[in-house]
Amino acid sequence: MQVFDEKKFRAQIILKGKTYREVARTLNISLATFHRRIAAQGNFTRKEIGILIEFLEIEKPMEIFFAKELA
Repeated sequence: MQVFDEKKFRAQIILKGKTYREVARTLNISLATFHRRIAAQGNFTRKEIGILIEFLEIEKPMEIFFAKELA
């Protein structure tokens, strides 16, 4: 099963010196919606994932958005 790695995602935001508000603004969604998407196991659209990869300069997006669940 593929899962969203919330910890790596949050770490990427911090490492790039961004705020949740900046990321939400880049996705053109409210901060509340951004938090809900994270809480819903990264329920981002494909387009949003593409924007996130570019904006946060994510080198290994598969490890964040399509991580394998630990058994």
